Amino acid sequence: MALSQSQTKRKQVHLFYYPECEDLARKVAAQSNNITLQTIKWRSFEDGFPNIYINNAQDLRGQHVAFLASFSSTGVIFEQLSVIYLLPRLFVASFTLVLPFFPTGSFERMEDEGDVATAFTLSRMLTNIPISRGGPTSLLIYDIHALQERFYFGDHVLPLFETGIPLLKKRLHQLPDADNIVVAFPDDGAWKRFHKLLDLFPMVVCTKVREGDKRIVRLKEGNPAGCHVVIVDDLVQSGGTLYECQKVLAAHGAVKVSAYVTHGVFPNRSWERFTHKNGTYFSCCYSSPDRLYFYDFYCLLVSISERSEKAFAYFWMTDSCPRTVKAIANKAPFEVLSLAGSIADALQI
Repeated sequence: MALSQSQTKRKQVHLFYYPECEDLARKVAAQSNNITLQTIKWRSFEDGFPNIYINNAQDLRGQHVAFLASFSSTGVIFEQLSVIYLLPRLFVASFTLVLPFFPTGSFERMEDEGDVATAFTLSRMLTNIPISRGGPTSLLIYDIHALQERFYFGDHVLPLFETGIPLLKKRLHQLPDADNIVVAFPDDGAWKRFHKLLDLFPMVVCTKVREGDKRIVRLKEGNPAGCHVVIVDDLVQSGGTLYECQKVLAAHGAVKVSAYVTHGVFPNRSWERFTHKNGTYFSCCYSSPDRLYFYDFYCLLVSISERSEKAFAYFWMTDSCPRTVKAIANKAPFEVLSLAGSIADALQI
């Protein structure tokens, strides 16, 4: 049977991946028969430096190759860069680097002489990836935090900036109260970034104002009353801003509040503040007949009841941060929206 023109144009892509990205890599490969998973031996010498071996490297000549990376900590970047710099030099037809979460720049503020822009440094490292036979490296990134970082990359890479918002929109349309959704932004920056992608929904914008040494979240515009309000942002760290936004929206009449972030960073297990609690712990506390323990149990019950009233109905994120995805598995209210389909499509560009 003759293949259609669209079928003949599809590339056969050999996808390598860093070990902590294995789940996402397998989901990407499952999206298409044109994506084949390849493996790397990630080992270390006795002195701790990488001892890495790319399996079947001799078979990659003339092939389209991609690498799925996770720069989840500074300690894992060097060994991945070593692979990323070698793959294009194996006479491959093209090379694509998939880095769903570009981690630097989240906290950086260039305010004083001597502040170091590590986002610019990482961009330079990626810009210097060797050119393959097919030309510059294609670099796929989702919802980069500081928009100006788009311009940090030089001409030796072709950055492709995608967003996880289509995954959120699809999920929102599946909800039973889909016709009662209002989208909220925690600040003007989030509004500027995402409002055009979500313009079919009514919107609320919050703002942070300084009162003494504290930054207070307030409602700037829009009306959340009687609605299921979904707070949208690109990433979450401690979650403090989302938590304060939830309180403000609830105080203004939101009947339900949920959240979406593309990147659930959550250092130091900060996701725990958002988990729903069950009743098991209460019974354990109440097992003592001592009246003092009963009083402690009552205070705990009230505290957690208050917390449950302020809980997020849903907390959506993508699988761009594999460590977080593993940590929050099967923990309400978290739900992971996979980038696998989007990545598979991008590998065919």
